[in-house]
Amino acid sequence: MTLSNTALLKDPPAQSDAREISIAHSPDSDDAFMFYGLATNKVRVPGLRFSHTLSDIETLNRKAMQGGVYDVTAISFHAYPYLQDHYALLPSGGSVGEGYGPMIVSPQPFSESEIRQKRIAVPGKLTTAYLALQLFAPGIETVVVPFDQIIPQVLEGKHEAGLIIHEGQLTYSKSGLQRVVDLGKWWFRVTGLPLPLGGNAIRRSLGPELMSKCGSALRQSIQYALDHRDEALAYSMQFARDLDPQLADKFVGMYVNERTLDYGMEGREAIRRLLEMGHKAGIIPHTAKLDFVE
Repeated sequence: MTLSNTALLKDPPAQSDAREISIAHSPDSDDAFMFYGLATNKVRVPGLRFSHTLSDIETLNRKAMQGGVYDVTAISFHAYPYLQDHYALLPSGGSVGEGYGPMIVSPQPFSESEIRQKRIAVPGKLTTAYLALQLFAPGIETVVVPFDQIIPQVLEGKHEAGLIIHEGQLTYSKSGLQRVVDLGKWWFRVTGLPLPLGGNAIRRSLGPELMSKCGSALRQSIQYALDHRDEALAYSMQFARDLDPQLADKFVGMYVNERTLDYGMEGREAIRRLLEMGHKAGIIPHTAKLDFVE
């Protein structure tokens, strides 16, 4: 089932003068879990209604770079310096790898030095996975492949290795692939910090009051899902590609947790360090100016 650019659910307006806030996020189980409260009207905000659109993260990054199609959008942290003039970061809604993250997988047991000489299938050049790969192996050759086609194409022999994100991090071994590098583990060895992968950004043109109100609504939605885990997991299973309920529970736990409610000082430092390193390495041309809605 293709979910890109497909509306997830649009709340019926409870009042004629309610302000509609458009939200976009990836079609995967952790994002669905995060937005469960808002998408199902379990969490309501007086005067606001929320419409939800699903699209792959690279598409969302590029739409946000164009000035913004959506009021609130999931983004890769790698993309933030390109869109920071139009968007600020919300303090909730982040996906952070605590010693784990995107993985390079291959049918062959390559060493870390060998994999640096290969051409890697990547899910997009604005993804944080791509940024981490370039920091790990500067100048490595890559080819962009839709994230859900990387494992199939590697298995077909079109690429010697692939950089996988989302649920593929839990399912690659069932396909007969081997993990060569976990970039979240590599990042922790280098920095001692978790790897911040993606977050939620909000359009500055909404103004401070509305931005803060939307940020509070997202935090409430995350908290509601954490407090009603079973029902939120049941809802998110419709987006859990190739995951059984046990694996879906594990995947959601990896990327929706206390860090998702608030990055904390360590999480914010990890974002700053990642983007600073990307800029110093010449991967990101712009200096990041981190701005969180408080």
